Amino acid sequence: MNGTKIRKPRQADIASLAGVSVSTVSRVLANEPGISESVRRHILKVAADHGYPVKAVSESVPGGLALIASDGATGGLSVFYESIVEGLRAGAAEAGMPFEVRLVREDRTTPDVVGEYMQTAEAEGLFLVGIDPGDTLRVWLEETGTPTVLVNGTDPRLRLDGVSPSNFFGAYEATSRLTKAGHRRILHLTGSHRHTIRERVRGFEAAIAAVPGAEGRLVPLTFQGSASREAHERTVAMLTEDPGYTAAFCMNDFIAVGVLEAVTEAGLRVPEDFAIVGFDDLPCAVMTNPRLSTMRVDRAALGREAVSLMISRYRDRTAPARHICQAVVPVAGGTVPDTDKL
Repeated sequence: MNGTKIRKPRQADIASLAGVSVSTVSRVLANEPGISESVRRHILKVAADHGYPVKAVSESVPGGLALIASDGATGGLSVFYESIVEGLRAGAAEAGMPFEVRLVREDRTTPDVVGEYMQTAEAEGLFLVGIDPGDTLRVWLEETGTPTVLVNGTDPRLRLDGVSPSNFFGAYEATSRLTKAGHRRILHLTGSHRHTIRERVRGFEAAIAAVPGAEGRLVPLTFQGSASREAHERTVAMLTEDPGYTAAFCMNDFIAVGVLEAVTEAGLRVPEDFAIVGFDDLPCAVMTNPRLSTMRVDRAALGREAVSLMISRYRDRTAPARHICQAVVPVAGGTVPDTDKL
């Protein structure tokens, strides 16, 4: 023997052989979430074939339970939550997480009820989808150390992990599309107890404040019936009371549909006389004439990101809470001019 030592493979070598980045190899070897199962298996096989020490994952992933507010999931926003659930299911399957979904009335999310649901589902982690936990439930979750992720939700005290669309920045951008088009008196039709919707109000107000001479007015909705019908009625009343408003940013696309119908029936041209921007990019946005200008929320991505947060929480139950905001992307339509061309 000539005494030549055989160099042990490094992560860079595995990355080159597997045709992926070093960071991807590092994440797979650390068993971090967010990597597709096929890529994970490929990298682990390459590493094992070339003598790189691979730690076996001995423990299984604990189960997760998603509780969804039944009034949102079965009402007008059902399509919004269906996409989130698709993302949750896909992320859980990829992570090997046993996963179940249950509908629950938000006013029934007490510690006893939630604890019973989790016990029945044999789940350690809880996804609250479209539910802002009340004080009693939040204290219980903290005291019991229950891994919890708010999905399409925000904890104002940042004690619980969460993922949401960038509601403040999305609303700021939506309103700015209207001010850039020259509008200075703008309505914002909104209404909800949820922290996420309050962030949209803040974004609207900030965008108005950023433009000298701009004036914004909140138009509260009660959501006692059809959101579109109520928005239609409130818009008719606002235009009768003060016809000086020339644009509206709407909390969601259902509301924007009602505004568009009211404005059109009033004989106003869209977008020449009155401009409208919605939010969420729901299927109804492509069914109007003209097509709604809106803001796209990647709802499936919210679900996948929530699973990644839960996996991280399983690994470190005492780490500081994290909240992830995902960008909201403008979608061109016919209810506001394309400001990029102005």
